[in-house]
Amino acid sequence: MENKIHKLIIVGSGPAGLTAAIYAARANLEPLIIDGNDPGGQLMKTSYVENWPGEQSILGPKLMQNMREHAKHFGTQFVGGKVTKVNFAEKPFTLTIDDKKTLQAHAVIIATGATPKRLGVPGEDTYWGKGVTTCAVCDGAFYKDKKVVVVGGGDTAMEDASFLKKFTKDITIIHILDKFTASHAMQQRVINDPDIQIYYNSTVTEIHGDNQRVTGITMTRKDDGTTKKMDIDGVFVAVGLSPNSAPFKEYLTCNKGGWVEVTDQTRSNVEGIFVAGDVHDYRYRQAITSAGAGCMAALDAERYLSSFAEGESLS
Repeated sequence: MENKIHKLIIVGSGPAGLTAAIYAARANLEPLIIDGNDPGGQLMKTSYVENWPGEQSILGPKLMQNMREHAKHFGTQFVGGKVTKVNFAEKPFTLTIDDKKTLQAHAVIIATGATPKRLGVPGEDTYWGKGVTTCAVCDGAFYKDKKVVVVGGGDTAMEDASFLKKFTKDITIIHILDKFTASHAMQQRVINDPDIQIYYNSTVTEIHGDNQRVTGITMTRKDDGTTKKMDIDGVFVAVGLSPNSAPFKEYLTCNKGGWVEVTDQTRSNVEGIFVAGDVHDYRYRQAITSAGAGCMAALDAERYLSSFAEGESLS
C-alpha cells in the first residue's frame, strides 16, 4: 500500500469522509480512508440522532458504523493513524501517517472535521452524551420542559439559547467574562428574553450526575470564588470548535480561525486537493451538511481525476 500511488486518499472518517468514500468507490476511484485519531468523528460521542433522514432515532455510533460498512461494501480501504505531515507542493501528493508511514495520491479529500473545545472539569467526560453536549440543534429536543445550561458567550451560545427556547423556558447562560462576545443583535435577543437567566464572571467547575445522566452543576464566580450548585438536566457547551487543519496549513489557505477556505464548494487553493465537512464549515456544523459536502467533494475529485491528460496512469 505504501508503494502504490492511490487515485484518491480521503483524510477523515466522519460523515463527510465516509460519504465521499461511498461516492468515490462507486465511481471506481478505489478510495483509501485514513481514519484519524477519532474514527467516526463527533457522532461517536453522541447518543440518539433524530435528524438524520430515514432514521427516526439512531445512536450516533450505530449510524457511523452503518456508514462505514456501506463504504466498505463498495471497496473502500481503511488505514489507521493520523496524518501528521503532508507535501502538497508536488504531485503525486504525499501524506505521512504518525510520522512513520508515507502514502501518495493523485487527489486528496480533506475531511478531518473539528474538535469541540471542552470545559475540562470533573464530570464532563463521564456525562458526555448523557446530558453534556455541544450541539443544541442535535439534542435540544431531548430537553423539553427541562432545566438546561448553556456555557459560553459568543454567537454559538446565543444561537443555542435561542434554539432551546423551542423546547424549554428554563435556560441559564453562564459566561466567564463580564459581557458577551457575540454580535450585538444576537446578544439583545438573549438579554431581553425573560426566560433566560444569565450569570457573568462565572464558570462551570463541576458536572454532577447519578451515573446515568446529568443532574446538576457547580458554578463558580471568577471574582470572589463563591460557588453555587444548580439542579440541571442538560449542559450545552458552546465555547468553540478547533478545526483539525494543522497538518495542512503550510499548503492550504485557512482563515484566521484555522478553517480551510474553499472556492466553488469544495476546492482548496491547491488543484487536486478538496475539502469537505467541519474542517471548513464553521456555520452549519451538522452531520447531514458534512455528508452532503463529502458527496460534492467526491464528485469534484472524480471530475478532476478524469481530466488528466490521456494516457497518464492513475495506478
